Amino acid sequence: MLHILFICTGNTCRSPMAKAIYARRSEELGIRSIFSSAALGFCDNSNVSPHAVTVCNEIDIDISFHRPRNIREHDIDITDIYVVMTQDHALTLMTIGVPQKKIYVLGGGIPDPFGSDLVAYRRCRRSIEKSIDEFCEMLKRDYGDRI
Repeated sequence: MLHILFICTGNTCRSPMAKAIYARRSEELGIRSIFSSAALGFCDNSNVSPHAVTVCNEIDIDISFHRPRNIREHDIDITDIYVVMTQDHALTLMTIGVPQKKIYVLGGGIPDPFGSDLVAYRRCRRSIEKSIDEFCEMLKRDYGDRI
């Protein structure tokens, strides 16, 4: 079974939304995997962004329970696919020894809505939804025997 780690800068917006949207979509498609999310940059272990909670509630997904966390050494030991939100996240992972073949840039890059209004968060969520569908198709195509 694949271990998938969704990563963004602070683990308060994009990666928690992506993880939750993936959870629902992978269940609908019968994709079996173990997945979580983490911060690659600064994470103060506080709360998920209220706007991220709101826009996920709009599609009947509850992420209010999510607590941001930083990536840990254990994550690096077990992760098969790192789903990152930007090319910069990918480059940072490669500098700590993660092979490029294990990194998937969601949607070619998802802009950070942090500090923006609900419109920006909705745009981000829609991009994530579309990109998660593409990611799931790639999983079925390239990792069908492991999911």
